Amino acid sequence: MKRRDFLLTASGVAGGTAVVGAAPAVAQEEPTASNNSSSGEGTTTPGAGNNSTDGSGGGGGGGGSKTVAVGPGGDLIFTPGTEEPLYASPGTTVTFNWESDNHNIVVDSQPDGAGWEGHQPLENTGFTYEHTFDTTGTYEYHCQPHASSGMTGEIIINESGAPPQSAEVEIDAEEMGVPIQAHFVGIATILMLVVSLIYTFFLLKYGESPHAKGGNN
Repeated sequence: MKRRDFLLTASGVAGGTAVVGAAPAVAQEEPTASNNSSSGEGTTTPGAGNNSTDGSGGGGGGGGSKTVAVGPGGDLIFTPGTEEPLYASPGTTVTFNWESDNHNIVVDSQPDGAGWEGHQPLENTGFTYEHTFDTTGTYEYHCQPHASSGMTGEIIINESGAPPQSAEVEIDAEEMGVPIQAHFVGIATILMLVVSLIYTFFLLKYGESPHAKGGNN
């Protein structure tokens, strides 16, 4: 075999071997890239899902808290409660603060299933007692030593936690006994203008009255 033919044959074999050796390497690279992509998506998706769950899981229940003064300033009243009811929503915790001596809370009436027992022992200034009102309805109570003096209270639990129709309502004049209509006002205005024009016309045409002239002389 000639030297040139030998070199060409050797080059062809080497080139074929290189191509065959490179093919598996390329084939192995593609699955690796695919696995990385799949792994990246798997990491991101659970993370986003957890954030969404944490964000929507907040919020709390309960109706908040309110306070009632028991015997404020030595007056035999509950404030609020005696002069006006205390309005609250279901789940509200009401704290009763003793601001004078010798008072208690005796329950007179309450909604069915409420189970409020009040506070029977007499307590003095600085004592506090609280109860959470869950059942809607009206609760009436009194202070036993001072019931004859009008020391009674009322708590009303409703969904709004506010007096009904607490929003300002525009009062119609007719409801106050004054039947005022817009067209009546217009007619009255026109009549006043007509009377004023007639009076002005006669005043300018006939001048002043004789009595007015005599007074000037």
